[in-house]
Amino acid sequence: MLCKLAWGNVRRAGRDYLVYLLTLTLGVTVFYAFNTISMQVDIAGIDEEGLAQVMGSMLGDLTYFLAGVMAFLMVYANNFIMKRRKKEFGLYQVLGMGRGRVATIMALETVIVSVVAFVAGIVLGVGLSQLMTFFTASLFKTQIANFHFFFSMHAFNLTLVCMLVMFVLTLLLNLRAVRRTKLIELMGAERRNESIKTRNPWIAIAIFVVGAVLVGVAYYRLLRDGFPLTATDSKLQEAMNQFGITTAMVTVGTFALFWGLSGMLIKLLQSLRGVYWRGLNMFTVRQLAAKVNTVCFSMGVIAMLLFLAITSVTCGMSIANVMNENLERYNPVDVSQTYVYYTPDTLDYYKGYKGYVNPSEADRMVLADTTVDLYPAWHGKGKSADNNDETGKKVDIADVAGEHVQIDSYLSYPFGGSNPSVTPSEMCKTMGEKLPKAFGGSNADTMGLFVTPASQYNKLRQMMGEEPVSIGRDQYLLTCDMGGELVELYTKYMADGHALTLGGHTLKPATDKSDEDTAAIANSAMGSNPGTVVVADELLSQLNLQPYSSSLLVNYKQGMDTTEADESIKYTLLDNLLVDGKEPGVWGTFITRSEMYTQAAQMNGLISYLAIYIGFVLVVACAEILSIQQLSNVADGSRSYRVLAQIGCDDRQIRHSVMAQQAVFFLFPLAVGLAHSFVALKVIIELVSIFGNMSIGGTVGLTCAIFLAAYGGYFLVTYLMSAGMVQAAIATRYSE
Repeated sequence: MLCKLAWGNVRRAGRDYLVYLLTLTLGVTVFYAFNTISMQVDIAGIDEEGLAQVMGSMLGDLTYFLAGVMAFLMVYANNFIMKRRKKEFGLYQVLGMGRGRVATIMALETVIVSVVAFVAGIVLGVGLSQLMTFFTASLFKTQIANFHFFFSMHAFNLTLVCMLVMFVLTLLLNLRAVRRTKLIELMGAERRNESIKTRNPWIAIAIFVVGAVLVGVAYYRLLRDGFPLTATDSKLQEAMNQFGITTAMVTVGTFALFWGLSGMLIKLLQSLRGVYWRGLNMFTVRQLAAKVNTVCFSMGVIAMLLFLAITSVTCGMSIANVMNENLERYNPVDVSQTYVYYTPDTLDYYKGYKGYVNPSEADRMVLADTTVDLYPAWHGKGKSADNNDETGKKVDIADVAGEHVQIDSYLSYPFGGSNPSVTPSEMCKTMGEKLPKAFGGSNADTMGLFVTPASQYNKLRQMMGEEPVSIGRDQYLLTCDMGGELVELYTKYMADGHALTLGGHTLKPATDKSDEDTAAIANSAMGSNPGTVVVADELLSQLNLQPYSSSLLVNYKQGMDTTEADESIKYTLLDNLLVDGKEPGVWGTFITRSEMYTQAAQMNGLISYLAIYIGFVLVVACAEILSIQQLSNVADGSRSYRVLAQIGCDDRQIRHSVMAQQAVFFLFPLAVGLAHSFVALKVIIELVSIFGNMSIGGTVGLTCAIFLAAYGGYFLVTYLMSAGMVQAAIATRYSE
């Protein structure tokens, strides 16, 4: 009997359950689909070691956090359902049904709706996970050779656990509400008068103007100062403080905008008399002003959440795309090893810091006056991958090396000096250009551009299948593998024919274009060469410059298996490199191309999926909160709409008023969030332009379009439900 009654209630009150059902279904869909990532990676043919496990673990942990967010949304949606059905539950008790049986009916209704949402969500999630496999393959630039239908029990079980937690929480709150609410409150729930409160419009306008000024000043400060990511250690704290002030200004300004919105709307539309007195516009404006007063804080929160969702998705995926596009240029060889020479500053640091080296090691550290041949020096003992214990196996790079080249990088000042001859700021000053923001707060002027011999540079070009470049004794060539803004700067400098002065020698450009395709001096994730001056070997030998680093770039022997070669040398404890018993530097970064590709794939995948996962849940959260607020407003104002119908207003005018109110509540937070995102992304694009052109088209644009479609879908559902509620209120006989 109770089951039949519960099923009938769900069918009859299906419209009230629609937002609850939609949100729960979307939650189940994304929880299942995103937690099948490990199977998607396997089917997509991505063979990076450990990638599936890392991404699966990260997304699984994130799911528990997002389940908490969804649980809050379920409670919020459930409160609306309870508010709509209080009179019905009160009627059950008047007819003699005990509170326990009423609670049982509610529990059964919750079970029915939850099961329907879970089944629908799993079905949609299974379909979405199949489509996401192709997105995963596109993201990692692989081809799907053997696609087949798959179902993940791990994702199913994880989603089921999250679903059960949300179900139990919702059920307990429902039972608590029924047991603690008095019968008179249940029966009189729909008879409470709607409270309409408005603020002093002039005070509201003043607050609105203050908010607009704060947001505008915050925009200006952010565009001027940027993010504190490129600040040096000495200026980092100041940059962080300024960024904190900017963040506080935009946050306070956002809430002030919404607090003063009601007065602004009234005064603005009252000044447009032809609009204000047309149709139900006066009623609509008064309703908006009253409702904005009660939800201004939540609208501010929603605007900030939408800003975070849009910015995180757009920025995260775009940066991942930039890294992915340039990865081949950043990693020109199978393996690279750097060696960093001691300079006066580093020697003072190491020897002055007593706990870093013991006295015997400090005594053998010397200032490097020349570079060292790394190829014969690269040997050592094998070590285990897990605890660095020596295995006793002798390892030598010669066992796997085919073509190889050493790139020596010198500082642009003489041995023992400290003032670089070639710096970005001097180059920009010569051209009459502003120093790119990428260099702001960096140590580019302190270090200056590096200098390398033409013979080594041309040997690297030959290894990469390119023709050598002729560089005379009085010529130079600028190289940079980071692309974007830096390459444009160097190309413009050379194309304009500007000379460089190095060690008293005036040099002219050898070409009119900076080289970025064969400029990498080591394998890396984001580029290893921010700027190098290539000069003739004859000239370099006369300059007596301070050595900075050497990089050994090696391709494996032809026909050798890359994986086996990587494993044979990857875990090596290198012997100390001593010259006549002295140590001119320390071994630096060792990285294989395969390892860098794996790390980049993991990073790109994690950034993209985390951005989409978090962003989608935030958008759904914002849309659902707005939806419940608007449905509650319509329920509270049902008597007002009934009165409008009784005094002769037609249904179309009333529905138009409802749509106008809800459009304002949905569009204003979205507009503010988009404005914040536009300014933040402008700064981020300038920052990322160091490495390449950041695009928000393609996959990023499609993802944002899906988010906005979900947001718009909630708006449509909210309006349709509201229109039905208004129609039902009008059809009910008016009685006090």
